[in-house]
Amino acid sequence: MSDPVTLYVCTTCRDAADPADGPRAGARLHDALAQALAARPGTPVRIEPVECLSVCKRPCTVAVVSPGRWTYVYGDLDPAISAEVILDGIGLYAGTADGVVPWRERPQEFRKGVVARIPPAPVTP
Repeated sequence: MSDPVTLYVCTTCRDAADPADGPRAGARLHDALAQALAARPGTPVRIEPVECLSVCKRPCTVAVVSPGRWTYVYGDLDPAISAEVILDGIGLYAGTADGVVPWRERPQEFRKGVVARIPPAPVTP
């Protein structure tokens, strides 16, 4: 991995089954990702909680960002089982120069759950 990767996790994503007084699905996904990342020392991924990624109809949602690479937004992620798959997918993403992982190499959750692909920000002189 050359440039670090930032994973934004929407912590306000709510699953239909979430109790009103318990942690939301997005917060549970964030916690699961933090635990999974802790078990992978040296992985240059930063996990950042965010309050909303505005993809409420497709919880749980994350955004993968890195300088000079395409940004991807993924939804429909299961907080109970998706953490390892997400980190594996980010590893593939980080191994590319532009962030574009060939379709067939992407985890199934990324192929099915892609919400948006955003071009890299232009470099200004």
